[in-house]
Formats: sequence, C-alpha cells, structure tokens
Amino acid sequence: MRGNQSTLNNFLLLGFSDLPGLEGLFFSVFLIVYLSVLSGNALIIIVTLVYQTLHSPMFLFLRNLSFLEIYYTSTVVPKMLENLLSEDKSISFLSCAFQMNVFLITGAAECVLLAAMAYDRYVAICHPLRYTIIMSNTVCSGLVASSWMAAIPMQVGQTVLVFTSSFCDSNEINDFFCDFPAVVKLVCGNTSINEHISQLQVVFLGLIPFALISISYICIASTILKMPSVEGRSKAFSTCSSHLIVVMSFYGCGMTVYLKPKTSHSFDTEKFLSLFYTVFTPLLNPLIYSLKNKEVKVALRKLCLHIPLFKTPKFSWKV
Repeated sequence: MRGNQSTLNNFLLLGFSDLPGLEGLFFSVFLIVYLSVLSGNALIIIVTLVYQTLHSPMFLFLRNLSFLEIYYTSTVVPKMLENLLSEDKSISFLSCAFQMNVFLITGAAECVLLAAMAYDRYVAICHPLRYTIIMSNTVCSGLVASSWMAAIPMQVGQTVLVFTSSFCDSNEINDFFCDFPAVVKLVCGNTSINEHISQLQVVFLGLIPFALISISYICIASTILKMPSVEGRSKAFSTCSSHLIVVMSFYGCGMTVYLKPKTSHSFDTEKFLSLFYTVFTPLLNPLIYSLKNKEVKVALRKLCLHIPLFKTPKFSWKV
C-alpha cells in the first residue's frame, strides 16, 4: 500500500510546469496548431460531404478519421492551453475521468478505423472488379460503426475501474492530460487488474488492427509488384501512401508509449510522445491527404474558388 488512501476531488496536471518561462511560447505554438487541426480536418469533412466525386468508401473513412481527430484533440488541448496560462493546474475528478475515457475510446476507434481503411485499399487494389460489391454502403457503415462499438465497452470499463479505486495522497498527474499510465500511477494498492485490462486493450484494439493493416499491405505490395505497367504500379502505390504515412506516425508513437517495458518508463519522454500523437499527428493527417491525394486537392481548389476571400478581384476600367 502506498501512502494513505484518500478520496480526491480534483487532480493537478503538472504539464510543462517543469519548464518555467516557456509556457507562453508553448501556448502560442499549441494554439496555432490546434486551430490548424480544427480548420484542416473541418475542410476535409466539408469537401468529402459537398463534392459527389468524394463520396467513395475511402473518403467516408477519411471523413470519420477527421471527425475523430477533432473530437479527441478538443478533449485534450483546450484544457492544456488553459493550464499553460493559469497558475491553477487543477482538473476536477469527473472531468479527468471524462477526458481519459474519451481519449481512450477515440484512440482505440482510430486504430480500428485505420484497419478498415487498409482493408478498403486492399479491396480496391487486389479486387478492383468486385470493389463496389464488397465495399457497399452497408459494409462501410458497419465498419465505421464497429470502430466505435469495439472501443466503447473495454474503455468505459477501464475508466470506471480506475476512478472507483482508492487514490493515494498525491493528486499530481505528471502529464498535460489524464492519460491512463499517469493516472493509474496514483492508485493505491494492487493495480494488476488495471494493467491486465490495459494489455488486453492493447492486443485487441491496437495490435490486432495493426496486424490486419500489415497483412493488407503485404497483399497490396504483392499485387502491385505483379503489375506490368510502371505507371500502374505508381498510381496504385500513391493511393496507399497517405494512409501508410498516417498509420506509421500514429502507431509509432502509440506503441512507444503503451508497449514500452514498465522498468523503462520515463513520464517526461512519454509526455512529449503523447504530445506528438495528440496534437501534431491530427495536424499532419489533413496535410498528408490534401497534398498527396489528387481528388482532394481538386475539391479543395473548387471550394476555395467559392469562398470570397480567395476569389481573384475583378477590376473594371472606365474611360
């Protein structure tokens, strides 16, 4: 048993308080990044809804991915920005529980959704003639719904289990948000059940989707290499490259944080890794898809032409 058990009303998010003098700079940078995340992902949602050419399954998944990015970033970043400017770093018990629960659910949902996107690319490249039959509206809607439904039961259960535990005297969370590893560290007594559930979550909601993504891309690579045309291989690869970059950036940081051996845990290192996949990866996604996808670029260009701010002014000369 560590310390005395207590009932907490709030927690303190230490965030970047160990770097005094830089909080103003961090606030400016993170505010700009957050606004860019909101605007970039909102644009992706708008163009994939408005333009008929972007109503294919791939863009349905992309639209839901952008929604996820906005949702979980908005759960974390506003509170972080508030704490950067305020001397009061506290977050209420219920707000902390809500923040952790939403973050866990949306993070797990993104893992499953990325696997669904990989399957979509597999069908498009390996079975192009059957694509419209296999990837029907019912199937696509079911895959999107399953990305949420697969995540909710385990993550809600984990959150309830953590926040109904007894906490020790310390209420200081060494992170900028209520992430599971930092919060469970404050629980008194045996936390093996929490850790076992966390391991199951990593396997079922992280590693299995990642394995499915890997299998999909092995099949895709095999099919692409058999294509006789260099142009065909290049086109097929370009349709997958955006998704592959997003997968590598998301899973790279996530695995480093959640699969690292317990003895090597450094919360300061994890803090900055968490910062990358909670703040910067959601910014990269719309940039990657808008820069590497020709259809999205065309749609964005059309959208900009309908916005007065981006229209070229017309001058009329009178003699």
